[in-house]
Amino acid sequence: MDLIRKALDISSDPRYARWLCPLLLCADAALCGLIIWKIPYTEIDWNAYMEQVEQFIDGERDYTKIKGGTGPLVYPGAHVYVYRLLYSLTGQGTNILAAQLLFAALYVAVLVVVMACYRKAKVPPYVFPMLILSKRLHSIFVLRCFNDCFAVGAFFVALYLYQKHLWTAGSVFYSLAVGIKMSALLALPALGLVLLQGVGVDRALTQAMIMVYLQLVFAYPFMQANIKGYFSRAFELTRVFLYKWTVNWRFVSEETFLSKEFAVALLVAHLALLVFFAANRWIKPAQRSVPDTIRLILKEPADQRLISRRVNPQFILTTMLSAIAIGMLCARSLHYQFYAWIAWATPFLLWRAGFHPILQYVIWGAQEWAWNVYPSTNASSMAVVAVLFVQIAGVWWGTRTDVGDKEGHAVHPHAE
Repeated sequence: MDLIRKALDISSDPRYARWLCPLLLCADAALCGLIIWKIPYTEIDWNAYMEQVEQFIDGERDYTKIKGGTGPLVYPGAHVYVYRLLYSLTGQGTNILAAQLLFAALYVAVLVVVMACYRKAKVPPYVFPMLILSKRLHSIFVLRCFNDCFAVGAFFVALYLYQKHLWTAGSVFYSLAVGIKMSALLALPALGLVLLQGVGVDRALTQAMIMVYLQLVFAYPFMQANIKGYFSRAFELTRVFLYKWTVNWRFVSEETFLSKEFAVALLVAHLALLVFFAANRWIKPAQRSVPDTIRLILKEPADQRLISRRVNPQFILTTMLSAIAIGMLCARSLHYQFYAWIAWATPFLLWRAGFHPILQYVIWGAQEWAWNVYPSTNASSMAVVAVLFVQIAGVWWGTRTDVGDKEGHAVHPHAE
């Protein structure tokens, strides 16, 4: 009984995560190698990416004219530069094994950053195994080579830098994530409140200008050719995915899925959840009412330094990842590669929700099962939506007592 009690104490003590992480990383690196060795590569978008890059190399800069086997180029400029580099490193895209090894290295590198984010937020060791057990996530990285892998990597680097209050460096990497795939924009409302409370309105505006400037740098050669064509393709907010490929909302009829009313309902739900969380959870470091927090935009408060200290690593990770989960819940269509945005967020959000550890693993397992059903079914899509809802509702409930003390530290039972 003493050994069991000691094991439970260790698994719940964040200090012991430093010893567990290297073991998990080594095991996962070996698993990535085994997957590449034993499981055949699956071609989905890689050839299309390479075809688009070849057109870029040949001098084409008009986004409306760059196309691949799966359709037109619909990602921002940084995506092109990333895959231009991969084109060179993989023998013009022909050496698939080299590409897989590069993505395996990327996977391990991003996992290191994710674990560092978790450790900064004082997550207990028992949560960490969920970070390496996802079959679908390994597939996205080493068997599919999707661009989400680079976008998610840049996003988590940004989160880690923000946790360390390296605001400008964090903004650079966040903008890079957006520049690879606009899914990172889902976290922008939360990031705005993090920056407003973390650095004050003047510096927050500076960070915003840095992000905008970098987007213009990424876009510059394409803007010269066709500025309207670039932004309409790279940041196409009205694009509708095919019903047959959706992972979520499969359980509604195709007529409903494609209807304008359904799209509007999801948009309203998204905005309502953002406002709800912003007004009741994401402005807690300010320790002010909503009207008084809004006034921070007009005038920097005398206690700005103390507010900034309350914007601690756990708050930043909770706020940013819950915004991603809200966006994914309210998205009309999620494809399998979008799981890259969810897989490493879910274990943290379930822990922040305060669920019992066994329940955390059960919910995580249900989500993992749902994302590995191909093609999606009514049952699997309902599970996808239900688990996202449970995460969001759980975080809402689990963070209800979060406050900041006079020294700016989190006061929450999970943070002790």
